[in-house]
Amino acid sequence: MIVRIMGEGQVSLADGHLAELNKLDDELLAEMENGDGPGFRRTLQALLSRVRDLGDPLPDDSLEPSELILPSPDATLEDVREFLSDDGLIPG
Repeated sequence: MIVRIMGEGQVSLADGHLAELNKLDDELLAEMENGDGPGFRRTLQALLSRVRDLGDPLPDDSLEPSELILPSPDATLEDVREFLSDDGLIPG
């Protein structure tokens, strides 16, 4: 699957990593619902770090259709609230 991190680029990520990323997504949603700014920031950074660690970066000049789009590392809680659907960032 192709994942885009806003402001950074795209990575190719094996579908087998979705379960791990969904756990972080669930934590992120709970922190957003509770208005936990520090927890939100920590979990967003952890989610983006795992995508970077597990994925293989695509060349900068490559533009593949992204199956998953994640917010930029500096996105605010409000930015991500607007970005989310009811299913969170990672489709279940």
